[in-house]
Amino acid sequence: GVTGPETDFSKTLDGFLNRCKQATTVPLALGFGVESSADVQELAGRVDIAVVGTAAIDIHDREGPKAVGRFFKSLRD
Repeated sequence: GVTGPETDFSKTLDGFLNRCKQATTVPLALGFGVESSADVQELAGRVDIAVVGTAAIDIHDREGPKAVGRFFKSLRD
């Protein structure tokens, strides 16, 4: 995927993740362009951890710290 407003978790990502899984036994995390529940759902089963950074910071800046908690909760829905 590419970070930014229009992330596309392309098919080439699966090949890359498979190579990573062959090279290590540690959990795999992906954190470029993850900003919505749909992104997290799309990555389910492909990576162990979805890292959400920029989207959380943007929400904090716009709406404050309580909104960040609501945002993270929404990622599970």
